[in-house]
Amino acid sequence: MSETPKIELKGVAKAFGSNAVLRGVDLSVAKGESMVIIGGSGTGKSVTLKCILGLIRPDAGEIHVDGARVDRSSGRSRDAMLDKFGMLFQGGALFDSLTVWQNVAFRLLHGKRKLPNDEARAIAIEKLKRVGLKEKTADLFPAELSGGMQKRVGLARAIAAAPEIIFFDEPTTGLDPIMADVINDLIRELVTEIGATAMTITHDMSSVRKIADNVAMIHEGVVQWCGPIGEMENSGNAYVDQFIHGRADGPIEAVR
Repeated sequence: MSETPKIELKGVAKAFGSNAVLRGVDLSVAKGESMVIIGGSGTGKSVTLKCILGLIRPDAGEIHVDGARVDRSSGRSRDAMLDKFGMLFQGGALFDSLTVWQNVAFRLLHGKRKLPNDEARAIAIEKLKRVGLKEKTADLFPAELSGGMQKRVGLARAIAAAPEIIFFDEPTTGLDPIMADVINDLIRELVTEIGATAMTITHDMSSVRKIADNVAMIHEGVVQWCGPIGEMENSGNAYVDQFIHGRADGPIEAVR
């Protein structure tokens, strides 16, 4: 008997007025897998992520986490589902008024997981060190950090509560190629280390090749192709081929 997928989407659809962004997304992510979603801007990658997180309610279809349907969940069941998630946001999304350690330990300082300050701070410092930042960074404010350091802080926050699932939203955006490569390495190491399931959306093909186990291509609101990273270059799918090689000819007239 096959194992229940960690995340499963069945026919997920979402429209905003007359704009049908998702038109029936089917996707299955196994426990411990690193799934990367690619596709042009406006093709539904971020909306898919927000539907899974419960930030947007789909118009049709089903979303399951560990076999339990979550797209209609609320109250305690939704809170329990969200406890499984960690998130690295595209822009870092750090709280400017909080110190670095308070940002990292935010989920440990609030809600049912609330820990004493000294215990939460110790965990935060441990995670900061794990992403290559020194202890003295803990008492700085986000504005005092470089973009690369802020991204590391965001990564430390994403893993601080030992989540079962981590979402990465364009994790290398705004970084130079060297720092982007460092972040890619950290993502791969940390996801493997804590045994988490990962889902990433990105335009960065270097990231895709480094962190993905499997890749899903979304175009026109559906998954056009999904398969192992090793098969991506020879997928035989015109949309995938055009996207990963950056060609303007072919079925995607413009990558918007």
